[in-house]
Amino acid sequence: MSNVKSIQTWFQIHKWTSLICTAFLLMLCLTGLPLIFHEEIEELEGKQLAKAMPASTPKASLDRLVETGLKLNPTKVIRFLFWDEHQPNTVSLSLSDSVDAPPDNYKIVILDDRTAQVLEEPNYQEGFMYVMLQLHIDMFMGIGGKLFLGLMGILFVVAIISGMMLYGPIMKRFEFGLVRTEKSTRLKWLDLHNLLGVVTIAWATVVGITGVINTLSEVVLGLWQVGQLSEMTAPYKDAAPLTGKLSSLDQAFEIARKADPGMEPYLAAYPGTGFSSKHHYAIFVKGKTPLTERLIKPALVDAKTGKLTDMRTMPWYVNALFISQPLHFGDYGGLPLKIIWAIFDLITIVVLGSGLYLWFARNKATQAKIARLGKSDSKKAVQKLEDSEILALSDGKGEGYES
Repeated sequence: MSNVKSIQTWFQIHKWTSLICTAFLLMLCLTGLPLIFHEEIEELEGKQLAKAMPASTPKASLDRLVETGLKLNPTKVIRFLFWDEHQPNTVSLSLSDSVDAPPDNYKIVILDDRTAQVLEEPNYQEGFMYVMLQLHIDMFMGIGGKLFLGLMGILFVVAIISGMMLYGPIMKRFEFGLVRTEKSTRLKWLDLHNLLGVVTIAWATVVGITGVINTLSEVVLGLWQVGQLSEMTAPYKDAAPLTGKLSSLDQAFEIARKADPGMEPYLAAYPGTGFSSKHHYAIFVKGKTPLTERLIKPALVDAKTGKLTDMRTMPWYVNALFISQPLHFGDYGGLPLKIIWAIFDLITIVVLGSGLYLWFARNKATQAKIARLGKSDSKKAVQKLEDSEILALSDGKGEGYES
């Protein structure tokens, strides 16, 4: 009896968590599929921007690149300078109307890092991949959309756990992989739903948890800003505002390299952005190997004197976010891992779709039973059907799914 009660509890948990999140999970799986291969898609659509030159060709100074970008956009300010690893021999500038403009107020200018020639001014806020990405991360609803999808991710993980608790009793009586094709269509799809759910459980749990972590990116940034970043910039709290020309960006990068020779600078945040202070360049460095390139350190360089004022390892919660992002899309192992991720994504779509089918089929069976028993006994009919299904799960026979 206690076993039946336990299964009844897990049945209700699985039913409601699945029903609430399934539609959104289907959307995430469908939009996530092209995002898994975003690098390959971009390579097919695009081309190498920088022309081939001898390897000995010297690099242009970063200060010259910045000067070129600002000269072409005199009404804008630079917030970030960074490298795109998929476009060799280029440097990208992110310009905005003001330092404190909204995140979506930006213009990208890509320059050849040897000639300082402008190569392209792409618009990353349009096109198929942009729509897929925005739907996947926040449904065009900003932080509210992110947090909502994070909640759906939590319900998904609970649905996975409760589904395993329901599948356990069946596995005690039958061989793994059982699909009872000789019985009703609904029972066949139930077995297939359970089987595919078990096959993908590890992948789905990892993707679900990392997805939840990714939805907290703005929360994590806020915690870092009020925590570690505030500590690093505390000595400048009452300093006078910056005036005049800023110190050399080339010098700031060189200082960051010397501060930690085992890491390589890849991004500079200008004074006044959310990633620095009003008085510092924030030079972000990362590891040089596949295992360490997700571990990042910020080096704060005084934008007036050009001196290093602080450099620290990121807090654990920031590192957890950086590590979860590529794991969520299978970016760690190149194309073979991405293909595996895509296969599991497609299987999960089948699991979610079959779950919806089972719910609609169950409702249809319930309505048929209500029609036979009369409206006055509708509640009793629903409970009877649900009890028969729970008993079927507890004894592994499946008779409750025959109707």
